[in-house]
Amino acid sequence: MSAPAPVKPDPRLDSPRTAGLARAALFFLLWMVLMQSTKPADLAVGVFATACATWASMRLLPPTTGCLNFRALLALLPHFIRESVLAGVDVARRVFDPRLPLRTGFVVCPLGFPPGLARNTFATITSLMPGAVPCDEENGVLVYHCIDTGQAVVEQLWKEERLFSRAIIAGRRHG
Repeated sequence: MSAPAPVKPDPRLDSPRTAGLARAALFFLLWMVLMQSTKPADLAVGVFATACATWASMRLLPPTTGCLNFRALLALLPHFIRESVLAGVDVARRVFDPRLPLRTGFVVCPLGFPPGLARNTFATITSLMPGAVPCDEENGVLVYHCIDTGQAVVEQLWKEERLFSRAIIAGRRHG
Protein backbone atom coordinates (compact mmCIF):
# COMPACT_ATOMS: atom_id res chain seq x y z
CA MET A 1 0.00 0.00 0.00
CA SER A 2 1.53 3.29 -1.05
CA ALA A 3 1.44 6.41 1.05
CA PRO A 4 -1.43 8.76 0.22
CA ALA A 5 -0.52 11.83 -1.76
CA PRO A 6 0.12 14.80 0.50
CA VAL A 7 -2.58 17.42 0.56
CA LYS A 8 -1.25 20.91 -0.11
CA PRO A 9 -2.74 23.62 2.08
CA ASP A 10 -4.34 26.59 0.34
CA PRO A 11 -1.66 29.36 0.35
CA ARG A 12 -4.35 31.97 1.07
CA LEU A 13 -5.02 30.22 4.38
CA ASP A 14 -1.32 30.07 5.18
CA SER A 15 -0.89 33.42 6.89
CA PRO A 16 -0.85 34.67 10.46
CA ARG A 17 -3.48 37.28 9.55
CA THR A 18 -5.92 34.64 8.29
CA ALA A 19 -5.25 32.48 11.34
CA GLY A 20 -5.82 35.45 13.66
CA LEU A 21 -9.09 36.37 11.96
CA ALA A 22 -10.31 32.77 12.12
CA ARG A 23 -9.46 32.52 15.81
CA ALA A 24 -11.10 35.87 16.53
CA ALA A 25 -14.28 34.74 14.77
CA LEU A 26 -14.35 31.53 16.82
CA PHE A 27 -13.69 33.39 20.08
CA PHE A 28 -16.45 35.89 19.32
CA LEU A 29 -18.83 33.07 18.40
CA LEU A 30 -18.03 31.40 21.73
CA TRP A 31 -18.69 34.71 23.50
CA MET A 32 -22.06 35.02 21.78
CA VAL A 33 -23.02 31.45 22.71
CA LEU A 34 -22.08 32.05 26.34
CA MET A 35 -23.63 35.55 26.67
CA GLN A 36 -26.68 35.17 24.42
CA SER A 37 -27.09 38.93 24.36
CA THR A 38 -26.97 41.55 21.61
CA LYS A 39 -26.98 44.56 23.95
CA PRO A 40 -24.36 47.11 22.82
CA ALA A 41 -22.52 46.99 26.17
CA ASP A 42 -22.33 43.17 26.04
CA LEU A 43 -21.12 43.26 22.43
CA ALA A 44 -18.43 45.82 23.34
CA VAL A 45 -17.18 43.61 26.18
CA GLY A 46 -17.31 40.65 23.77
CA VAL A 47 -15.18 42.48 21.21
CA PHE A 48 -12.65 43.41 23.91
CA ALA A 49 -12.59 39.83 25.29
CA THR A 50 -12.22 38.48 21.74
CA ALA A 51 -9.28 40.81 21.05
CA CYS A 52 -7.55 39.75 24.29
CA ALA A 53 -8.17 36.05 23.70
CA THR A 54 -6.96 36.28 20.09
CA TRP A 55 -3.80 38.14 21.13
CA ALA A 56 -3.04 35.57 23.85
CA SER A 57 -3.79 32.69 21.50
CA MET A 58 -1.48 34.04 18.78
CA ARG A 59 1.33 34.60 21.31
CA LEU A 60 1.01 31.25 23.10
CA LEU A 61 0.29 29.10 20.04
CA PRO A 62 1.61 30.76 16.88
CA PRO A 63 -0.01 29.57 13.68
CA THR A 64 1.72 26.80 11.77
CA THR A 65 1.29 25.60 8.27
CA GLY A 66 0.37 22.04 7.47
CA CYS A 67 -2.70 19.91 7.45
CA LEU A 68 -4.05 16.50 8.37
CA ASN A 69 -4.81 13.66 6.02
CA PHE A 70 -7.79 12.15 7.85
CA ARG A 71 -7.87 9.00 5.72
CA ALA A 72 -4.25 8.26 6.62
CA LEU A 73 -4.92 9.13 10.26
CA LEU A 74 -7.84 6.71 10.33
CA ALA A 75 -5.64 4.03 8.71
CA LEU A 76 -3.17 4.52 11.59
CA LEU A 77 -5.81 3.64 14.20
CA PRO A 78 -5.59 -0.20 13.97
CA HIS A 79 -1.78 -0.01 14.21
CA PHE A 80 -2.01 2.28 17.25
CA ILE A 81 -4.49 -0.03 19.00
CA ARG A 82 -2.41 -3.15 18.25
CA GLU A 83 0.84 -1.52 19.44
CA SER A 84 -0.86 -0.17 22.57
CA VAL A 85 -2.21 -3.62 23.50
CA LEU A 86 1.16 -5.33 22.85
CA ALA A 87 3.05 -2.69 24.82
CA GLY A 88 0.52 -2.87 27.67
CA VAL A 89 0.93 -6.66 27.88
CA ASP A 90 4.72 -6.22 27.91
CA VAL A 91 4.53 -3.70 30.75
CA ALA A 92 2.18 -5.95 32.74
CA ARG A 93 4.53 -8.93 32.25
CA ARG A 94 7.48 -6.89 33.50
CA VAL A 95 5.57 -5.69 36.54
CA PHE A 96 4.30 -9.11 37.61
CA ASP A 97 7.33 -11.25 36.69
CA PRO A 98 10.34 -10.31 38.84
CA ARG A 99 12.70 -12.22 36.49
CA LEU A 100 12.06 -9.79 33.64
CA PRO A 101 14.34 -6.78 33.72
CA LEU A 102 13.29 -3.23 34.39
CA ARG A 103 16.14 -1.10 33.07
CA THR A 104 14.53 2.29 33.45
CA GLY A 105 16.21 5.33 32.04
CA PHE A 106 16.05 8.08 29.47
CA VAL A 107 16.64 8.09 25.72
CA VAL A 108 16.76 11.04 23.36
CA CYS A 109 14.83 10.85 20.12
CA PRO A 110 15.56 13.37 17.37
CA LEU A 111 12.54 13.81 15.13
CA GLY A 112 11.91 15.25 11.71
CA PHE A 113 8.89 17.21 12.91
CA PRO A 114 9.54 20.89 13.59
CA PRO A 115 8.66 22.26 17.01
CA GLY A 116 4.96 22.97 17.21
CA LEU A 117 1.72 21.18 16.54
CA ALA A 118 3.13 18.17 14.64
CA ARG A 119 5.77 17.37 17.26
CA ASN A 120 3.38 17.95 20.14
CA THR A 121 0.74 15.72 18.56
CA PHE A 122 3.32 13.00 17.98
CA ALA A 123 4.49 13.26 21.60
CA THR A 124 0.88 13.05 22.80
CA ILE A 125 0.16 9.95 20.73
CA THR A 126 3.34 8.19 21.84
CA SER A 127 2.62 9.07 25.47
CA LEU A 128 -0.45 6.82 25.25
CA MET A 129 1.68 3.80 24.37
CA PRO A 130 3.05 2.06 27.48
CA GLY A 131 6.77 1.56 27.96
CA ALA A 132 8.04 4.99 26.96
CA VAL A 133 6.67 8.40 27.76
CA PRO A 134 7.93 11.78 26.54
CA CYS A 135 9.06 13.85 29.49
CA ASP A 136 11.24 16.68 28.17
CA GLU A 137 12.72 18.40 25.15
CA GLU A 138 16.41 19.26 25.04
CA ASN A 139 18.17 20.99 22.16
CA GLY A 140 15.31 20.27 19.78
CA VAL A 141 15.00 16.54 20.52
CA LEU A 142 12.40 14.77 22.63
CA VAL A 143 13.49 12.93 25.76
CA TYR A 144 11.58 9.76 26.65
CA HIS A 145 11.54 7.89 29.95
CA CYS A 146 11.58 4.14 29.25
CA ILE A 147 11.04 1.05 31.36
CA ASP A 148 13.68 -0.86 29.37
CA THR A 149 16.49 1.11 27.76
CA GLY A 150 17.87 -2.16 26.39
CA GLN A 151 15.10 -2.27 23.79
CA ALA A 152 15.22 -0.39 20.48
CA VAL A 153 13.01 2.43 21.76
CA VAL A 154 14.32 5.16 19.45
CA GLU A 155 14.03 2.94 16.39
CA GLN A 156 10.43 2.11 17.33
CA LEU A 157 9.67 5.80 17.78
CA TRP A 158 11.17 6.54 14.36
CA LYS A 159 8.90 3.86 12.88
CA GLU A 160 5.93 5.51 14.55
CA GLU A 161 7.09 8.89 13.23
CA ARG A 162 7.21 7.56 9.66
CA LEU A 163 3.68 6.19 10.01
CA PHE A 164 2.37 9.37 11.61
CA SER A 165 4.05 11.57 8.99
CA ARG A 166 1.68 10.07 6.40
CA ALA A 167 -1.23 11.55 8.29
CA ILE A 168 0.14 15.01 9.05
CA ILE A 169 1.91 17.38 6.76
CA ALA A 170 4.07 19.30 9.20
CA GLY A 171 4.64 22.94 8.47
CA ARG A 172 6.91 25.66 9.60
CA ARG A 173 6.29 28.29 12.23
CA HIS A 174 5.35 31.73 11.03
CA GLY A 175 7.63 34.32 12.39
